[in-house]
Amino acid sequence: MKPFSILLFLALLSRSVFCQTAQDRRAILQILQRQTEDWNTGRVDRFMNGYWPTDSLTFIGKAGITYGYEATLDNYKKRYPDRASMGTLKFDILQLDFPAPNVAYVIGKFHLTRPRIGDADGHFTLLWRKIKKRWVIISDHSS
Repeated sequence: MKPFSILLFLALLSRSVFCQTAQDRRAILQILQRQTEDWNTGRVDRFMNGYWPTDSLTFIGKAGITYGYEATLDNYKKRYPDRASMGTLKFDILQLDFPAPNVAYVIGKFHLTRPRIGDADGHFTLLWRKIKKRWVIISDHSS
């Protein structure tokens, strides 16, 4: 029975190492809220503040994989050149997990209300890392 108790203790200890704080969860949700507000006011450059500003950022969408912050920003600007095409964004967060220290995984749905050109919606998965005490999206898969 003693080996089982030790294993259980170690399992619980290792689980607590990977748990993030409620503050980490709030930080990520606040970034997503700020992104929504920035998008809905037409500020794509500010919307991108949630992303990792590096060439290592990946964005996976219908057109394939985009590498890098600037290329991702350029694609957003090309795909959504004006307020009518941007519409009004709404996120629904379906899952927010912390699979490892300083790593978060978000699954959600997005909806763009665009009266003049038609609504758009889909799902996304976001991989986050806490880098220099700041949560950033390092990979976005939206479809």
